[in-house]
Amino acid sequence: MEKYILLIIGAVLVNNFVLTRFLGICPFLGVSKNIPTALGMCAAVVFVMTCASAVTWTVARFLLRPDGLLGMDLIYLQTIVFILVIAAFVQMVEILIRRFSPQLYRALGIFLPLITTNCAVLGMAVLNIQRQHSFWEAVVFGFGAALGFALALIIFTGLREKIDRAAPPAAFRGPAIGLVTAGLLSLAFMGFAALIKM
Repeated sequence: MEKYILLIIGAVLVNNFVLTRFLGICPFLGVSKNIPTALGMCAAVVFVMTCASAVTWTVARFLLRPDGLLGMDLIYLQTIVFILVIAAFVQMVEILIRRFSPQLYRALGIFLPLITTNCAVLGMAVLNIQRQHSFWEAVVFGFGAALGFALALIIFTGLREKIDRAAPPAAFRGPAIGLVTAGLLSLAFMGFAALIKM
């Protein structure tokens, strides 16, 4: 149990995909204008990353490896297969959000389908294989990475909402202040580096 807790803490704080690995920056910057939209993206990413980690691990272990069910070394297809699995989950999330929350669907716009090519989701799947995680370690790591993405996005969205109500200097208005804020938030998260050695 302690191993799984450390895996989650490591993925959320120490090796946060957005703020320390710099993966998934596009949706991070794109949907961080208001809290409801950010929360919708967080829920979608948590679902996709957790489910995709389970399925991609299973596919890699039982289909792509030479000792798998197919008996062929198909590891070179890993990236393509992982993107297909992730795309299937994103389509499912998109259909559900469009059906049950059309307003959130419109607010997320292009950033919802971009989860398919979100390098944080693909990076999590690849890291699970590279680190030779067990099935449950892969699922917990995927969930922790998604929680880290969600934490970073919610904090950043809150900061952007406060900054929008303030009056920054003219040179910093718009994307400039957002990028400076993201950089400072990244520096703050790098302070967690000594918390857990991964």
